[in-house]
Amino acid sequence: MANKETVLIADDDESIRWVLERFFTDLGYEVVQTGNGREASSALEAGEAALAILDINMPGRDGLQVLKSLPGAVTTPVIIMTAESSMTNTIEAMKLGAFDYVSKPFDLSELEIIVARAKEKRELQTRLTDLNKKLREREEGENSFIGKSKAMEQVFKAVGRAAPTNVAVLLTGESGTGKELLSRTIHSHSSRSEGPFIAVNSAAVPKELLESELFGHEKGAFTGATELKLGKFELADKGTLFLDEVGDMSLDLQARLLRVTQDGEFYRVGGKAPVKVDVRIVAATNIDMRRAVSEKKFREDLYHRLNGLTIKLPPLRDRDGDIALLADHFMHRFPEELKCDPKSLSPEALRALETNAWSGNVRELENVLRRALLLSPGTVITQEDLELPNSRKKQPSLEEIITERLRPVIERADHKQQHDLYDLCMPYMEGPLIRLVLEKVRGNQVQAAEVLGINRNTLRKKITTLDIDMKKIKGAQ
Repeated sequence: MANKETVLIADDDESIRWVLERFFTDLGYEVVQTGNGREASSALEAGEAALAILDINMPGRDGLQVLKSLPGAVTTPVIIMTAESSMTNTIEAMKLGAFDYVSKPFDLSELEIIVARAKEKRELQTRLTDLNKKLREREEGENSFIGKSKAMEQVFKAVGRAAPTNVAVLLTGESGTGKELLSRTIHSHSSRSEGPFIAVNSAAVPKELLESELFGHEKGAFTGATELKLGKFELADKGTLFLDEVGDMSLDLQARLLRVTQDGEFYRVGGKAPVKVDVRIVAATNIDMRRAVSEKKFREDLYHRLNGLTIKLPPLRDRDGDIALLADHFMHRFPEELKCDPKSLSPEALRALETNAWSGNVRELENVLRRALLLSPGTVITQEDLELPNSRKKQPSLEEIITERLRPVIERADHKQQHDLYDLCMPYMEGPLIRLVLEKVRGNQVQAAEVLGINRNTLRKKITTLDIDMKKIKGAQ
Protein backbone atom coordinates (compact mmCIF):
# COMPACT_ATOMS: atom_id res chain seq x y z
CA MET A 1 0.00 0.00 0.00
CA ALA A 2 0.95 3.66 -0.31
CA ASN A 3 1.51 6.08 2.57
CA LYS A 4 -0.28 4.80 5.70
CA GLU A 5 -0.77 8.41 6.87
CA THR A 6 -3.10 9.23 3.94
CA VAL A 7 -6.87 9.47 4.35
CA LEU A 8 -9.35 9.43 1.46
CA ILE A 9 -12.44 11.61 1.96
CA ALA A 10 -15.23 11.04 -0.58
CA ASP A 11 -18.34 13.25 -0.27
CA ASP A 12 -20.18 15.43 -2.77
CA ASP A 13 -20.68 18.09 -0.07
CA GLU A 14 -17.67 20.44 -0.28
CA SER A 15 -18.26 21.85 3.22
CA ILE A 16 -18.11 18.35 4.75
CA ARG A 17 -14.86 17.66 2.89
CA TRP A 18 -13.40 20.94 4.20
CA VAL A 19 -14.33 20.14 7.82
CA LEU A 20 -12.93 16.62 7.58
CA GLU A 21 -9.74 17.81 5.87
CA ARG A 22 -9.06 20.22 8.75
CA PHE A 23 -9.88 17.48 11.25
CA PHE A 24 -7.51 14.89 9.74
CA THR A 25 -4.78 17.43 9.05
CA ASP A 26 -4.80 18.35 12.75
CA LEU A 27 -4.42 14.63 13.54
CA GLY A 28 -1.29 14.49 11.38
CA TYR A 29 -2.70 12.83 8.25
CA GLU A 30 -2.30 13.69 4.61
CA VAL A 31 -5.70 14.10 2.92
CA VAL A 32 -6.92 13.13 -0.54
CA GLN A 33 -10.49 14.19 -1.33
CA THR A 34 -13.05 13.64 -4.07
CA GLY A 35 -16.75 14.26 -4.61
CA ASN A 36 -17.22 11.36 -7.02
CA GLY A 37 -17.78 7.66 -6.22
CA ARG A 38 -15.89 6.35 -9.26
CA GLU A 39 -12.82 8.41 -8.34
CA ALA A 40 -13.08 7.03 -4.80
CA SER A 41 -13.11 3.47 -6.16
CA SER A 42 -10.03 4.14 -8.31
CA ALA A 43 -8.14 5.66 -5.38
CA LEU A 44 -8.95 2.70 -3.11
CA GLU A 45 -8.04 0.12 -5.74
CA ALA A 46 -4.74 1.91 -6.37
CA GLY A 47 -3.90 1.66 -2.67
CA GLU A 48 -3.62 5.42 -2.20
CA ALA A 49 -5.19 5.52 1.26
CA ALA A 50 -4.73 3.86 4.62
CA LEU A 51 -8.24 4.94 5.68
CA ALA A 52 -11.35 6.01 3.73
CA ILE A 53 -14.41 8.07 4.73
CA LEU A 54 -17.20 7.52 2.17
CA ASP A 55 -20.57 9.20 1.92
CA ILE A 56 -23.42 6.95 0.77
CA ASN A 57 -24.96 9.47 -1.64
CA MET A 58 -22.43 10.51 -4.31
CA PRO A 59 -22.61 11.00 -8.08
CA GLY A 60 -21.15 8.35 -10.33
CA ARG A 61 -21.26 5.61 -7.68
CA ASP A 62 -22.63 5.71 -4.12
CA GLY A 63 -20.67 4.59 -1.07
CA LEU A 64 -22.29 1.15 -0.91
CA GLN A 65 -21.55 0.55 -4.60
CA VAL A 66 -17.94 1.57 -3.98
CA LEU A 67 -17.72 -1.00 -1.18
CA LYS A 68 -19.35 -3.68 -3.31
CA SER A 69 -16.96 -3.07 -6.23
CA LEU A 70 -13.73 -3.30 -4.22
CA PRO A 71 -11.59 -6.39 -4.94
CA GLY A 72 -10.77 -8.67 -2.04
CA ALA A 73 -7.13 -7.54 -2.05
CA VAL A 74 -8.14 -4.06 -0.81
CA THR A 75 -7.83 -4.02 2.99
CA THR A 76 -8.27 -0.29 3.63
CA PRO A 77 -10.68 0.30 6.55
CA VAL A 78 -13.76 2.16 5.24
CA ILE A 79 -16.05 4.31 7.37
CA ILE A 80 -19.44 5.00 5.78
CA MET A 81 -21.31 8.23 6.59
CA THR A 82 -24.75 9.49 5.58
CA ALA A 83 -27.34 12.11 6.44
CA GLU A 84 -30.10 9.51 5.98
CA SER A 85 -29.42 6.83 8.56
CA SER A 86 -31.49 3.70 8.18
CA MET A 87 -31.35 0.16 9.46
CA THR A 88 -31.13 -1.21 5.91
CA ASN A 89 -28.19 0.98 4.96
CA THR A 90 -26.35 0.23 8.21
CA ILE A 91 -26.77 -3.53 7.84
CA GLU A 92 -25.84 -3.45 4.15
CA ALA A 93 -22.72 -1.35 4.81
CA MET A 94 -21.47 -3.72 7.53
CA LYS A 95 -22.25 -6.77 5.37
CA LEU A 96 -20.14 -5.28 2.57
CA GLY A 97 -17.16 -4.93 4.90
CA ALA A 98 -17.37 -1.37 6.21
CA PHE A 99 -15.30 -0.82 9.36
CA ASP A 100 -17.95 1.42 10.91
CA TYR A 101 -20.98 3.61 10.10
CA VAL A 102 -21.63 7.18 11.27
CA SER A 103 -24.62 9.47 10.80
CA LYS A 104 -24.47 13.17 9.92
CA PRO A 105 -24.14 15.43 11.73
CA PHE A 106 -21.39 13.50 13.52
CA ASP A 107 -19.42 14.25 16.65
CA LEU A 108 -15.75 14.78 15.73
CA SER A 109 -14.55 13.38 19.08
CA GLU A 110 -16.55 10.21 18.38
CA LEU A 111 -15.11 10.07 14.86
CA GLU A 112 -11.58 10.39 16.31
CA ILE A 113 -12.17 7.30 18.44
CA ILE A 114 -13.46 5.36 15.42
CA VAL A 115 -10.44 6.45 13.36
CA ALA A 116 -8.05 5.39 16.12
CA ARG A 117 -9.70 1.97 16.23
CA ALA A 118 -9.51 1.69 12.44
CA LYS A 119 -5.81 2.59 12.49
CA GLU A 120 -5.16 0.02 15.20
CA LYS A 121 -6.97 -2.64 13.18
CA ARG A 122 -4.95 -1.77 10.08
CA GLU A 123 -1.67 -2.02 11.99
CA LEU A 124 -2.72 -5.39 13.42
CA GLN A 125 -3.64 -6.61 9.94
CA THR A 126 -0.27 -5.46 8.61
CA ARG A 127 1.62 -7.24 11.40
CA LEU A 128 -0.48 -10.35 10.89
CA THR A 129 0.18 -10.29 7.14
CA ASP A 130 3.93 -9.91 7.76
CA LEU A 131 3.87 -12.71 10.32
CA ASN A 132 1.97 -15.04 8.00
CA LYS A 133 4.43 -14.24 5.23
CA LYS A 134 7.38 -15.08 7.48
CA LEU A 135 5.68 -18.27 8.65
CA ARG A 136 5.02 -19.31 5.04
CA GLU A 137 8.61 -18.55 4.09
CA ARG A 138 9.88 -20.52 7.08
CA GLU A 139 7.54 -23.42 6.36
CA GLU A 140 8.54 -23.41 2.71
CA GLY A 141 12.17 -23.37 3.76
CA GLU A 142 11.74 -26.25 6.21
CA ASN A 143 9.57 -28.24 3.83
CA SER A 144 11.49 -27.51 0.66
CA PHE A 145 13.13 -30.47 -1.01
CA ILE A 146 16.78 -29.56 -1.62
CA GLY A 147 18.58 -31.15 -4.54
CA LYS A 148 19.95 -30.57 -8.03
CA SER A 149 21.26 -34.04 -8.79
CA LYS A 150 20.05 -36.01 -11.79
CA ALA A 151 18.38 -38.48 -9.44
CA MET A 152 16.33 -35.71 -7.80
CA GLU A 153 15.46 -34.13 -11.14
CA GLN A 154 13.59 -37.32 -11.98
CA VAL A 155 11.75 -37.15 -8.65
CA PHE A 156 10.74 -33.52 -9.23
CA LYS A 157 9.44 -34.37 -12.69
CA ALA A 158 7.30 -37.14 -11.20
CA VAL A 159 5.96 -34.75 -8.54
CA GLY A 160 5.06 -32.29 -11.30
CA ARG A 161 3.04 -35.00 -13.04
CA ALA A 162 1.38 -36.28 -9.86
CA ALA A 163 0.58 -33.09 -7.93
CA PRO A 164 -2.20 -31.63 -10.14
CA THR A 165 -4.10 -34.94 -10.21
CA ASN A 166 -6.07 -36.77 -7.55
CA VAL A 167 -4.47 -40.16 -8.11
CA ALA A 168 -3.02 -42.01 -5.14
CA VAL A 169 0.77 -41.84 -4.94
CA LEU A 170 3.08 -44.51 -3.53
CA LEU A 171 6.47 -43.29 -2.31
CA THR A 172 9.21 -45.88 -1.98
CA GLY A 173 12.81 -45.67 -0.83
CA GLU A 174 15.08 -46.27 2.12
CA SER A 175 14.29 -44.91 5.56
CA GLY A 176 15.31 -41.29 5.99
CA THR A 177 15.15 -40.30 2.32
CA GLY A 178 12.39 -37.73 2.95
CA LYS A 179 9.15 -39.47 2.01
CA GLU A 180 6.96 -37.37 4.34
CA LEU A 181 8.61 -34.17 3.14
CA LEU A 182 7.93 -35.18 -0.46
CA SER A 183 4.30 -35.96 0.38
CA ARG A 184 3.95 -32.43 1.78
CA THR A 185 5.46 -31.09 -1.44
CA ILE A 186 2.88 -33.01 -3.48
CA HIS A 187 0.09 -31.65 -1.28
CA SER A 188 1.30 -28.03 -1.45
CA HIS A 189 1.39 -28.15 -5.26
CA SER A 190 -2.03 -29.78 -5.61
CA SER A 191 -5.53 -28.32 -5.86
CA ARG A 192 -5.99 -29.46 -2.24
CA SER A 193 -3.23 -27.20 -0.89
CA GLU A 194 -5.75 -25.09 1.06
CA GLY A 195 -7.11 -28.25 2.69
CA PRO A 196 -5.56 -30.17 5.59
CA PHE A 197 -2.45 -32.32 5.38
CA ILE A 198 -2.64 -35.16 7.91
CA ALA A 199 0.18 -37.65 8.48
CA VAL A 200 0.10 -40.95 10.35
CA ASN A 201 2.89 -43.48 10.77
CA SER A 202 1.36 -46.94 10.64
CA ALA A 203 4.41 -48.50 12.28
CA ALA A 204 4.48 -46.02 15.19
CA VAL A 205 0.89 -46.69 16.35
CA PRO A 206 0.13 -49.96 18.20
CA LYS A 207 -1.79 -52.29 15.89
CA GLU A 208 -4.74 -52.50 18.26
CA LEU A 209 -5.09 -48.69 18.22
CA LEU A 210 -4.40 -48.02 14.55
CA GLU A 211 -7.99 -48.71 13.43
CA SER A 212 -9.34 -46.08 15.83
CA GLU A 213 -6.52 -43.71 14.84
CA LEU A 214 -7.46 -43.91 11.18
CA PHE A 215 -11.25 -44.18 11.32
CA GLY A 216 -12.14 -42.74 14.74
CA HIS A 217 -14.61 -44.26 17.20
CA GLU A 218 -18.00 -43.63 18.72
CA LYS A 219 -18.50 -42.92 22.39
CA GLY A 220 -18.71 -46.24 24.26
CA ALA A 221 -17.30 -48.27 21.36
CA PHE A 222 -14.84 -49.93 23.74
CA THR A 223 -13.48 -49.55 27.24
CA GLY A 224 -11.97 -46.09 27.54
CA ALA A 225 -13.92 -44.61 24.63
CA THR A 226 -15.52 -41.90 26.74
CA GLU A 227 -16.27 -39.54 23.86
CA LEU A 228 -16.53 -39.39 20.09
CA LYS A 229 -13.15 -39.29 18.37
CA LEU A 230 -12.61 -38.26 14.75
CA GLY A 231 -10.06 -40.35 12.88
CA LYS A 232 -7.34 -39.21 10.51
CA PHE A 233 -9.56 -39.78 7.46
CA GLU A 234 -12.21 -37.35 8.72
CA LEU A 235 -9.57 -34.82 9.73
CA ALA A 236 -8.06 -35.03 6.23
CA ASP A 237 -11.38 -34.45 4.42
CA LYS A 238 -10.87 -32.22 1.34
CA GLY A 239 -7.11 -32.60 1.82
CA THR A 240 -4.32 -35.17 1.78
CA LEU A 241 -3.68 -38.12 4.09
CA PHE A 242 -0.11 -39.37 4.28
CA LEU A 243 0.12 -43.02 5.33
CA ASP A 244 3.72 -43.75 6.26
CA GLU A 245 4.96 -47.36 6.51
CA VAL A 246 1.71 -48.59 4.97
CA GLY A 247 3.32 -51.99 4.39
CA ASP A 248 3.18 -52.65 8.15
CA MET A 249 -0.63 -52.66 8.29
CA SER A 250 -2.44 -55.84 9.25
CA LEU A 251 -4.49 -57.62 6.57
CA ASP A 252 -7.75 -56.82 8.44
CA LEU A 253 -6.95 -53.12 8.43
CA GLN A 254 -5.90 -53.31 4.79
CA ALA A 255 -9.43 -54.53 3.97
CA ARG A 256 -10.94 -51.48 5.66
CA LEU A 257 -8.50 -49.19 3.89
CA LEU A 258 -9.44 -50.76 0.56
CA ARG A 259 -13.08 -49.79 1.06
CA VAL A 260 -12.18 -46.14 1.67
CA THR A 261 -10.08 -46.03 -1.49
CA GLN A 262 -12.94 -47.61 -3.48
CA ASP A 263 -16.05 -45.92 -2.07
CA GLY A 264 -14.78 -42.89 -0.18
CA GLU A 265 -16.60 -43.99 2.95
CA PHE A 266 -16.00 -45.92 6.16
CA TYR A 267 -17.51 -46.67 9.57
CA ARG A 268 -16.08 -45.38 12.80
CA VAL A 269 -15.24 -48.07 15.33
CA GLY A 270 -18.58 -48.83 16.97
CA GLY A 271 -20.42 -46.70 14.41
CA LYS A 272 -23.55 -47.66 12.46
CA ALA A 273 -23.68 -44.86 9.88
CA PRO A 274 -21.15 -44.56 7.06
CA VAL A 275 -18.94 -41.48 6.97
CA LYS A 276 -18.23 -39.98 3.53
CA VAL A 277 -14.89 -38.29 2.92
CA ASP A 278 -12.98 -36.77 0.02
CA VAL A 279 -9.35 -37.63 0.74
CA ARG A 280 -6.30 -38.05 -1.45
CA ILE A 281 -3.93 -40.75 -0.18
CA VAL A 282 -0.17 -40.57 -0.43
CA ALA A 283 1.33 -43.76 0.97
CA ALA A 284 4.96 -44.58 1.71
CA THR A 285 6.98 -47.68 2.46
CA ASN A 286 10.59 -48.83 2.61
CA ILE A 287 9.78 -52.49 1.92
CA ASP A 288 9.51 -54.29 -1.42
CA MET A 289 5.74 -54.10 -1.96
CA ARG A 290 5.73 -56.51 -4.90
CA ARG A 291 7.43 -59.10 -2.75
CA ALA A 292 5.00 -58.42 0.11
CA VAL A 293 2.11 -59.00 -2.32
CA SER A 294 3.63 -62.24 -3.65
CA GLU A 295 4.15 -63.46 -0.07
CA LYS A 296 0.49 -62.63 0.76
CA LYS A 297 1.55 -60.07 3.36
CA PHE A 298 -0.12 -57.23 1.50
CA ARG A 299 -3.38 -57.26 -0.44
CA GLU A 300 -2.82 -57.08 -4.17
CA ASP A 301 -6.04 -55.10 -4.80
CA LEU A 302 -5.04 -52.49 -2.22
CA TYR A 303 -1.53 -52.30 -3.67
CA HIS A 304 -2.96 -51.43 -7.08
CA ARG A 305 -5.27 -48.84 -5.48
CA LEU A 306 -2.38 -47.13 -3.71
CA ASN A 307 -0.04 -47.45 -6.66
CA GLY A 308 -1.65 -44.89 -8.96
CA LEU A 309 1.82 -43.48 -9.43
CA THR A 310 5.04 -44.67 -7.80
CA ILE A 311 7.87 -42.28 -6.99
CA LYS A 312 11.12 -43.81 -5.76
CA LEU A 313 13.33 -41.57 -3.65
CA PRO A 314 17.05 -42.18 -4.20
CA PRO A 315 19.37 -42.79 -1.24
CA LEU A 316 21.59 -39.86 -0.32
CA ARG A 317 24.73 -41.71 -1.48
CA ASP A 318 23.32 -41.70 -5.05
CA ARG A 319 22.58 -37.96 -5.09
CA ASP A 320 25.84 -36.60 -6.49
CA GLY A 321 26.40 -32.99 -5.48
CA ASP A 322 23.37 -32.72 -3.18
CA ILE A 323 25.16 -33.27 0.14
CA ALA A 324 26.89 -29.87 0.00
CA LEU A 325 23.55 -28.18 -0.83
CA LEU A 326 21.77 -29.94 2.02
CA ALA A 327 24.57 -29.19 4.47
CA ASP A 328 24.45 -25.49 3.57
CA HIS A 329 20.65 -25.48 3.95
CA PHE A 330 20.78 -27.09 7.40
CA MET A 331 23.68 -24.93 8.59
CA HIS A 332 21.58 -21.82 7.87
CA ARG A 333 18.34 -23.24 9.28
CA PHE A 334 19.42 -24.99 12.48
CA PRO A 335 21.02 -22.11 14.47
CA GLU A 336 17.62 -20.39 14.86
CA GLU A 337 15.95 -23.69 15.71
CA LEU A 338 18.65 -24.68 18.22
CA LYS A 339 19.14 -21.16 19.64
CA CYS A 340 22.88 -21.33 18.97
CA ASP A 341 25.42 -19.20 17.11
CA PRO A 342 25.88 -19.78 13.37
CA LYS A 343 28.92 -21.85 12.42
CA SER A 344 30.63 -22.91 9.23
CA LEU A 345 32.04 -26.19 7.96
CA SER A 346 35.75 -26.60 7.36
CA PRO A 347 36.72 -27.91 3.89
CA GLU A 348 37.82 -31.20 5.50
CA ALA A 349 34.46 -31.53 7.28
CA LEU A 350 32.58 -30.94 4.04
CA ARG A 351 34.70 -33.55 2.25
CA ALA A 352 33.97 -35.98 5.09
CA LEU A 353 30.24 -35.37 4.68
CA GLU A 354 30.46 -35.93 0.94
CA THR A 355 32.30 -39.25 1.33
CA ASN A 356 30.28 -40.65 4.22
CA ALA A 357 28.15 -43.76 3.62
CA TRP A 358 24.90 -42.20 5.01
CA SER A 359 23.01 -45.40 5.74
CA GLY A 360 20.40 -43.21 7.47
CA ASN A 361 20.21 -40.85 4.47
CA VAL A 362 19.07 -37.23 4.88
CA ARG A 363 17.73 -37.84 8.39
CA GLU A 364 21.19 -38.99 9.50
CA LEU A 365 22.82 -35.95 7.89
CA GLU A 366 20.41 -33.66 9.77
CA ASN A 367 21.20 -35.33 13.09
CA VAL A 368 24.96 -35.18 12.53
CA LEU A 369 24.85 -31.45 11.76
CA ARG A 370 22.52 -30.67 14.68
CA ARG A 371 24.86 -32.45 17.08
CA ALA A 372 27.94 -30.75 15.62
CA LEU A 373 26.35 -27.29 15.88
CA LEU A 374 25.51 -27.86 19.52
CA LEU A 375 28.72 -29.54 20.65
CA SER A 376 31.55 -28.10 18.53
CA PRO A 377 33.54 -25.60 20.64
CA GLY A 378 34.61 -23.23 17.86
CA THR A 379 32.94 -21.24 15.12
CA VAL A 380 34.17 -23.69 12.49
CA ILE A 381 33.02 -27.32 12.55
CA THR A 382 35.91 -29.68 11.93
CA GLN A 383 35.90 -33.24 10.65
CA GLU A 384 36.45 -34.47 14.23
CA ASP A 385 33.39 -32.49 15.43
CA LEU A 386 31.18 -34.47 13.03
CA GLU A 387 31.94 -37.81 14.72
CA LEU A 388 31.09 -39.82 11.62
CA PRO A 389 31.15 -43.55 12.41
CA ASN A 390 30.52 -44.61 8.82
CA SER A 391 32.93 -42.25 7.08
CA ARG A 392 34.46 -43.66 3.94
CA LYS A 393 37.89 -42.12 4.55
CA LYS A 394 39.91 -41.45 1.44
CA GLN A 395 43.06 -43.55 1.29
CA PRO A 396 46.15 -41.30 1.08
CA SER A 397 48.23 -41.67 -2.04
CA LEU A 398 51.72 -43.20 -1.95
CA GLU A 399 53.16 -39.74 -2.55
CA GLU A 400 51.21 -38.36 0.44
CA ILE A 401 52.38 -41.22 2.65
CA ILE A 402 56.03 -40.81 1.69
CA THR A 403 55.89 -37.02 2.00
CA GLU A 404 54.45 -37.34 5.50
CA ARG A 405 57.08 -39.91 6.55
CA LEU A 406 59.91 -37.83 5.06
CA ARG A 407 58.97 -34.61 6.85
CA PRO A 408 60.84 -35.30 10.14
CA VAL A 409 63.89 -36.55 8.23
CA ILE A 410 64.03 -33.49 5.96
CA GLU A 411 63.48 -31.13 8.87
CA ARG A 412 66.54 -32.44 10.74
CA ALA A 413 68.84 -32.85 7.70
CA ASP A 414 71.38 -30.05 7.06
CA HIS A 415 73.45 -29.49 3.90
CA LYS A 416 76.13 -31.92 5.10
CA GLN A 417 73.56 -34.72 5.42
CA GLN A 418 71.84 -34.29 2.06
CA HIS A 419 74.02 -36.90 0.35
CA ASP A 420 72.85 -39.48 2.90
CA LEU A 421 69.15 -38.62 2.42
CA TYR A 422 68.45 -41.58 0.16
CA ASP A 423 69.71 -44.08 2.72
CA LEU A 424 67.90 -42.23 5.50
CA CYS A 425 64.62 -42.30 3.54
CA MET A 426 64.55 -45.97 2.63
CA PRO A 427 63.12 -47.19 5.99
CA TYR A 428 60.30 -44.70 5.64
CA MET A 429 59.50 -45.66 2.05
CA GLU A 430 59.55 -49.44 2.36
CA GLY A 431 56.60 -49.83 4.70
CA PRO A 432 54.08 -47.69 2.76
CA LEU A 433 55.26 -49.16 -0.54
CA ILE A 434 54.86 -52.77 0.57
CA ARG A 435 51.48 -52.06 2.20
CA LEU A 436 50.25 -50.35 -0.97
CA VAL A 437 51.30 -53.28 -3.18
CA LEU A 438 49.75 -55.81 -0.79
CA GLU A 439 46.49 -53.82 -0.89
CA LYS A 440 46.51 -53.83 -4.69
CA VAL A 441 46.97 -57.62 -4.91
CA ARG A 442 44.48 -58.24 -2.06
CA GLY A 443 47.13 -59.77 0.23
CA ASN A 444 48.56 -62.27 -2.29
CA GLN A 445 52.22 -62.42 -1.18
CA VAL A 446 53.42 -64.30 -4.27
CA GLN A 447 52.07 -61.58 -6.55
CA ALA A 448 53.33 -58.82 -4.22
CA ALA A 449 56.88 -60.24 -4.23
CA GLU A 450 56.79 -60.41 -8.02
CA VAL A 451 55.67 -56.77 -8.31
CA LEU A 452 58.30 -55.60 -5.80
CA GLY A 453 61.08 -57.59 -7.51
CA ILE A 454 62.04 -59.55 -4.38
CA ASN A 455 61.61 -63.17 -3.42
CA ARG A 456 58.76 -64.35 -1.21
CA ASN A 457 60.98 -65.11 1.82
CA THR A 458 62.42 -61.59 1.73
CA LEU A 459 58.88 -60.19 1.59
CA ARG A 460 57.82 -62.29 4.60
CA LYS A 461 60.81 -61.01 6.60
CA LYS A 462 60.00 -57.40 5.70
CA ILE A 463 56.34 -57.91 6.67
CA THR A 464 57.54 -59.08 10.08
CA THR A 465 60.26 -56.43 10.44
CA LEU A 466 57.98 -53.58 9.40
CA ASP A 467 55.17 -54.91 11.61
CA ILE A 468 52.64 -55.06 8.75
CA ASP A 469 49.35 -56.52 10.02
CA MET A 470 48.08 -58.77 7.24
CA LYS A 471 44.65 -58.90 8.89
CA LYS A 472 44.20 -55.25 7.98
CA ILE A 473 45.06 -55.83 4.32
CA LYS A 474 41.76 -55.93 2.37
CA GLY A 475 41.10 -59.30 0.77
CA ALA A 476 43.98 -61.02 2.55
CA GLN A 477 43.27 -64.67 3.42
